[in-house]
Order: sequence, then C-alpha cells, then structure tokens
Amino acid sequence: MKRISQQIASNWKSGLTVALVSIPLSLSLAIASGATPLMGIITAIWAGLVAAIFAGSEFNVIGPAGALSGILAVFAMEHGMEMLPMLAILSGLVILAFYFLRWDRYLIFIPSSVIHGFTLGVGLTIGLGQINFALGLKDLPAHETLVLNLYESILHIGQAQLHTFLLFAFLLFVLFAIARWIPRIPGAVVAAAVGIVIGYLSEIHLLPFTFQTVLSKYGAFTGWPIQVPAFVVPSMELSLWKAVFTVAVVAILETLLSAKIADGMTKKRFNQKKEMLALSLANIASGLAGGLPATGVLARTALNIQSGAKSRFSSGINALFILLIALLFFRGFQYLPLPVVASILVFVSIRMIEPEHFIKLFRFDQSMFWMAILVGALTFGVDPMIGILVGSAISLLVFVQHLSRGQSELTLHKNKKLLARIPVSHAHKYAGQSDVTVYRFAGELTYFNGKSHEDAMRKIHADTLILSLRNLFYIDLDGLEALENMVEHQEAAGRTVLLTGASEYIKPLLEKASWFTSREKEGVVFSSTTDALKFLGFPLGI
Repeated sequence: MKRISQQIASNWKSGLTVALVSIPLSLSLAIASGATPLMGIITAIWAGLVAAIFAGSEFNVIGPAGALSGILAVFAMEHGMEMLPMLAILSGLVILAFYFLRWDRYLIFIPSSVIHGFTLGVGLTIGLGQINFALGLKDLPAHETLVLNLYESILHIGQAQLHTFLLFAFLLFVLFAIARWIPRIPGAVVAAAVGIVIGYLSEIHLLPFTFQTVLSKYGAFTGWPIQVPAFVVPSMELSLWKAVFTVAVVAILETLLSAKIADGMTKKRFNQKKEMLALSLANIASGLAGGLPATGVLARTALNIQSGAKSRFSSGINALFILLIALLFFRGFQYLPLPVVASILVFVSIRMIEPEHFIKLFRFDQSMFWMAILVGALTFGVDPMIGILVGSAISLLVFVQHLSRGQSELTLHKNKKLLARIPVSHAHKYAGQSDVTVYRFAGELTYFNGKSHEDAMRKIHADTLILSLRNLFYIDLDGLEALENMVEHQEAAGRTVLLTGASEYIKPLLEKASWFTSREKEGVVFSSTTDALKFLGFPLGI
C-alpha cells in the first residue's frame, strides 16, 4: 500500500497535466474522425487506463491519435459512425494476433519514408478537413470522399464568415506562439479555455455575432463515459477488413515508435511484447466502452515525461483524471466553438508533418523522397491503406533490386604489383591492364544476385582470377550453382581460377559440391587470398 501511495505522490502532477491536454485533443480528434466528442473522451479514459495496467513502457500514453483520424473519418463516411467501436475491437483482436504470432517483427519492412509519407497524408486530411469549421460553412452536401468534400467547401467559399475565420486564425497563432515561446504551457488547454468562454457568451447571445459550437453541432453532452455500442456482426466487405488491418498496422507502428522515442528521452528500455499486448487490450476495451481505436501518442507521451512522470502510474492517473473531469465538468466543453476545434486540429496536423525528415530524404535519397510524396498523395487523395501498401510494395521492390546487385570489389595486380582497388562497375576502365585479379564477394550469394555476379565476372579479363569468399556469409543452392558457372566459364576461357577464404558459414555447403572438392584436391583452394598470392609468386610482404 505504501508503494502505491508513493507512486501516486510522484506521478499525480504529470497525470493531471496530460489529462488537461488530452481532453480538448480527444474531443477534437474524435470530431476529426467523424465521431461524437464523447467517443474521444471514452477512448482516452478506457484505452489509456487498460494500456497503463498492462504496459510494457513506463511512459507511453495510449489514446485517440491524429495518425488514425484520417482512416477513421473515411471509415465513418463509408460504414457509419456507429461502427467505429466495432472497428476498435476488431483492430485490437488483429493486434492480439500479431502479438501471439510475433508479426510485429516484420513491420520493419515498412521503411521510414513510407511512414513519413503516410503522416503527411494524414496531416493533410486532418488540416484540410477543418475548412468548414474554420470558415463557418454550414449544411453543405456531404460526399463519400474527403477530396469531394473539400471541393464542395471551395465551391461555397463565398458563404464564409469573417468573424469565424478571425477566431480560428487568432487561436492558431496563439497555439504556435505558445509552442515557440512558452512551451511549458499546454497550448490546447489555453485555446480550449478561451474558446469555452467565447462559446458560452455566443450561446447566451452576449456577443454581436454567433459561433457554431459543439453544442449547436452535436447537441448537449449526455451520457456517461461508457456507452455500450450496438454490436453488429461484421460483414465480410473488403473495405471493412482493409480498414481493420490498416488501423492495426498504423497503431502498432505509432505505439512502438512512441515508446522507442520515450526510451531515448528517459534512457529506459521498454518491453515490446508487453506493449503490444497492452495496445491490443486497450483497443478492445475502448471498443467495448463505445470508443474509438487508439494508439501511442508521441506528443502526450513527451509531455508526460517532461511533466515529471516516474512510471506507468502517470498514464493510469491521467486516465482517471480525464474520467473525473468528464464526470464533473464535461458539459462545459460543449460550448467549445468549432473554429477553436479547427485551430487545435490544424495545429496538430501541422506539427505532425516534420519538414526536417523530408529535407533529409531529399538530400540523401531523392527516390525515397518522391516515394514519401506519393504515399502522402495516395493517403490523402485515395485511401490510407492504399498509400501504405503501394509505398511498402515499391520500397520492397527497390530493396530487392538492391539485393539483386551483387556486392563485390576488385583488386587488380600487374607484374606482381598492386594496380588498383575498384568496384566491379569500374572494371571496364582497366580492361586488359591486369594479369591477376582478386574478386571479393560481399554479403550473400543467392538466387537474388547470382546472375548479377555472373554478368560482372564476364567483364573481367585477366590471366588469373582469385575468387575471395571471406566476406560471403550466406550462400543458397542457386548461389552455389552460380559460383560453379563462374568458375567453369573462366576456366573455359583459358584462365586460372583460385578459390580462397571460404568461411565457416558457407564451407559446409561448398564441401557437398563435387566441383569444389575436386578443386581442393587439385590444390587451387586456399585458406586466404594471401596464401593464393604467395602461391603465384607474389612477394612475402603482400
């Protein structure tokens, strides 16, 4: 009991701080997801509490997230808002399957460029999705895609309300100013507090103009922080299961990334397997309570650490404070003007997009930069899952193409003296100048790159060719056959071929091949390249 009281004493301040920030963000992100504001609060409470109980990270905060909002908004338009809790439950079950099968290990095949592109698309979806709230546009025809809704808003731009836009722009400026000059103060709390006062004055007609508020848009806040959803047997529609797997994959990636960054800030090490279980149970709990899918949220996790969190008790206390505030003061948030909600969401969307990552990609790998842009465009304009799948598929093809290029280096000798060390791609520059060439394999020799090595070796013209296998760490049957073809092709051309440095990784397979054992008997297989050069009469100091 004493230990629990100590944990509460050392974590309540950080828990309260994160709760004050989480409430306006959860309301806003729920609205951005096409859900009711209460569903966002439910998610923050129950997903956060369950995740804290089972957590593998001492500091990660689980709740509604911008990374999922775009996916949920598209899903809600297609299947209805009432299906969002079921989406949370099904996503939690998929994450649970990942946990038992350890499939999270394979998510490394989704490169950072795809993640950055996806985040760009989600940021655009959230930010541009607030245009109606920011301009005071009401009762516009709704369409099934975000792009068409954006086009509809542009068509009605003449109906924009200047006072609504000025409130949006002013609070957006305030949010950035606070983040820039006084980052210790949670900007979302300030914006929400100012907004609630303005919204209340607007509702009781003490202002010369009115703002559309959460109350006027969604009705009075009623109900408890648990709303058992109407469970519907999920259909086998492809779009439903596509959304389930998209949410599960994005939730896992975001949660593990957030926990990893938290480790970097605190010099701790989180338990990835336990964090996966916690994420799964958090989503199931959120869905059962009538909430949304949830994931790790880096901004609130960082705030948790910066506010002095000592353990996962802070995340649990955060959820309990949200529950307490919701029970006592939740109705006050119904006066939040929608342009204030828009300012918070636009601020979140802009902060999600980190320009330094795109600048780095452009400087170091422009192909991956354009990949990220493509993923962002597909995520925003077509479908989030399409963006991730296309980006991952193209990235995998690029990776396979890289693997298919045999990695090697040439050392050229002339008259028993070193001539040059060059990559194999420069062999044509020294055509006919070398009488002894060492061809050093690197990495693997497999069905991926065997043909590449064969083609490269056909460009080498030397009286003697030494094939160094020292840095060859893996060879499969296709690679073994490719190596045999290389040796036989060079010998057929009248060249002497020596093999050297077969490592312990590949020698057992080589010794099963009759062509290799016969060459061992012939004395053309050596333990090192140095021994082979000495055999050819090179000076002992080589």
